[in-house]
Amino acid sequence: MKHLLLITALTATLPVGMAAPVVAKPIQNACLQSAREAVSYQLCGCIQSAADITLTRRDQRQAAKFFDDPQRAQDVRQSDRGTHESFWQKYKRFGETAEAYCS
Repeated sequence: MKHLLLITALTATLPVGMAAPVVAKPIQNACLQSAREAVSYQLCGCIQSAADITLTRRDQRQAAKFFDDPQRAQDVRQSDRGTHESFWQKYKRFGETAEAYCS
């Protein structure tokens, strides 16, 4: 149900008669390819929807790399670089959004 509400909210912002663009889904693809037990197309699609709301395409590509390399996430989180700090704030918001919609 939450997933349906999220999709409805996303598509409601499109002009009438305009279809959503077909784009790569880096978070969903990384999620589906991960070795986690709870992986499902529905869950990974929901997580991708949360990413679409909170992260830019560039941020999504960076976040997708965390699925295969959790140490990369730790390195970004602990980095003193301004770009990493900015990304990490968006990434945390993405995680909170995904948890709220997809759990």
